[in-house]
Amino acid sequence: MHLKKLKTIWTETAAQGETLKEYPRPGMKRKHWFNLNGMWDYLITDKRILPYQFYENEYFPFDGQILVPFSPEAPLSQVNRQLLPNEVLWYSRIVQLPEGCLDVNCQQLLLHFGAVDQICNVYIDGKFVAYHKGGYLPFTVDITDFVTEELTVSILISVHDFSDTSYHARGKQQLERGGMFYTAQSGIWQTVWMEIVPNEYIKDIRTIPDYDKNQVHIRVRTSSTQNQSIAQTCDSRNLSVSHSKQTSSNTISCRIYQPVFLDARGLTDNLLHKEITSATIHPGKKATLSIPESAQKSWTPEEPWLYPYSLEYGEDHVLGYFALRKCNVQMADDGYPRFFLNNQPYFQSGILDQGYWPDGLYTAPSDEALIYDIRAMKNMGFNMLRKHGKIEADRWYFHCDRMGMLVWQDMPNGGSDYQHWFVTYLATLLNWTRIPVKDIHACLLSRTDKDGRQEFVYELRDMIKALYNHPSIVTWVPFNEGWGQFSTKKVTDFIHRLDPSRLADSASGWFDQNCGDINSLHYYFLGLPIPKSERVLALSEFGGYSLRIPKHSACKNIYGYKKFTSSKALTDGFSKLMQDIIVPSVKSGYSATIYTQLSDIEEETNGLLTYDRRKVKMNPSIVQKWNEILKMSL
Repeated sequence: MHLKKLKTIWTETAAQGETLKEYPRPGMKRKHWFNLNGMWDYLITDKRILPYQFYENEYFPFDGQILVPFSPEAPLSQVNRQLLPNEVLWYSRIVQLPEGCLDVNCQQLLLHFGAVDQICNVYIDGKFVAYHKGGYLPFTVDITDFVTEELTVSILISVHDFSDTSYHARGKQQLERGGMFYTAQSGIWQTVWMEIVPNEYIKDIRTIPDYDKNQVHIRVRTSSTQNQSIAQTCDSRNLSVSHSKQTSSNTISCRIYQPVFLDARGLTDNLLHKEITSATIHPGKKATLSIPESAQKSWTPEEPWLYPYSLEYGEDHVLGYFALRKCNVQMADDGYPRFFLNNQPYFQSGILDQGYWPDGLYTAPSDEALIYDIRAMKNMGFNMLRKHGKIEADRWYFHCDRMGMLVWQDMPNGGSDYQHWFVTYLATLLNWTRIPVKDIHACLLSRTDKDGRQEFVYELRDMIKALYNHPSIVTWVPFNEGWGQFSTKKVTDFIHRLDPSRLADSASGWFDQNCGDINSLHYYFLGLPIPKSERVLALSEFGGYSLRIPKHSACKNIYGYKKFTSSKALTDGFSKLMQDIIVPSVKSGYSATIYTQLSDIEEETNGLLTYDRRKVKMNPSIVQKWNEILKMSL
């Protein structure tokens, strides 16, 4: 079915290329960088075309230009064409660096990709330099050796996307969209950028707050040392993590400053006005810094205090931030295991957020659009977002950090075909009857491929590594409703070894394997079960109430779990659901609820916001009232 082209309030500006120019990695900030978003040449060919043939320009002219970072399927790309599994998408751009910006004798030029869906090869000046697999994960290429004396860089990128014809992680994308599956997208869909660094530079940082001791542990990996944190020893059978030591005679100067509330600009030098503690850090070794009593501020959704810090490693200068916050499960005074934040019981009232946009698909049309979604949910009283089926651009997590929004982060679904009858219909009945089902049914759970299981483990590891420093993230969700589920306990143990500071929702919805920190249920049909549980109870999806607003809907079809014809009726239905079922469930042990969902997506018209974000479909004050009642029900 043809989709109506909807525009957001940010569409026109984005179409002009004046968008997503912000610094893409606010938690690890340097001064010398170049944003490469904008118009690139593109060509779609069959998969037999080889890279060297592109340099025969007369034979292979480009199809036109594409606006990066929007995928070719997104209206904002200006291409509006679906990439098929037997095709290859090519990007080309020649970048002219400013005169005097780079000294190749003592500096390096890094090319960063926020995300490219799914499999990507990078060529510089006709030479292959990098291969990357994983459509949701960032990667970096050192291209210093390919910079010409004229300071030009010729970039050629090939992309192959299997979409839903393979086991690769894809989330809700589907070539034949419809219902709860949406338009597949491909190619570059997050910011492309360059960064100039010294020959010896900081590669990554891990900050580990210790809330109880008012300390932060910091470990820094540098370019001169390798494999000092999580090594590549990771297999889907034993799911092991190995740690190796790094030695270096160089040191890093670390300074921590007075905690602040950040705005959208992020870290700037003027925030570094009052140093509260400092230390000398050896690369690869953990350093512990204590926060003075006078400067101790906890991070909460109500008061998201962040500590700026600076790192100096030779000529390399980096700004970052961390927070003092603790999330765990404890037994509450009422006798139920509850979520605790900073050693206090804390009800998490959340909403499902899939991060789709009518003009950009996976890519928000602007940084302001990302902020709008978070702020709209905060204004309605939500304190948590479950990022469902995708990994967002780093700036989205930054905004959650600074605005005070808890995050449950899903690992994107993958595996073979979605077995609808088993993981939806039958599972709903089994969930209601509390009949356990083992996760050994690989065919029914769509995870028969050994390579697919291995790839899932690698990408789960890389997701946790990439997002580790964001204080807003409190829970990892590896599996949702059984799709692609396997070795649940081993995967959960693997997550806890990678990140003991956060919780794991091992199996959101059903097919619970009695592991992880959360007994996680979905409620759309039948009655809401109230199981006895030694783990914390969470209603990790509920509601899904639908209202189609014609001028703001992408198609005539409606997908939702209960349909309404007006905003008042929808609000009244929501109020009845909260009053009769959801609020009483808190007294019976539930400690988190997640409503479905933030916005409409194509046929799914069960959002609080329309797909174009122009209409709020429920009365915001009523939604806020019920969220406050939920939080006070503990």
